[in-house]
Amino acid sequence: MSKHNVTIEYCKMCRWMMRASWMAQELLITFDEELDEVTLRQGTGGIYNVYVNDKLIFSRKEQGRFPEITELKQLVRDHIAPDKSLGHSDKG
Repeated sequence: MSKHNVTIEYCKMCRWMMRASWMAQELLITFDEELDEVTLRQGTGGIYNVYVNDKLIFSRKEQGRFPEITELKQLVRDHIAPDKSLGHSDKG
């Protein structure tokens, strides 16, 4: 089974590295069998984008907000392991 990668691109000038690293940690714990890596990429201009296998799945600028961690886990799951249960983080 090939593993997947997630990239979180964050604005370093906005000091969003802590948020990005926390979300990366959560994704690595939740998808320990499915993910090969989570990469943090510095950017500027208020950017906070999340990519799965180089496909944009969340953009702070487009959404006008940050993703909730449960929402982000669902988005990642839908792209890499649609049948995986997220337990209490699943949509009810």
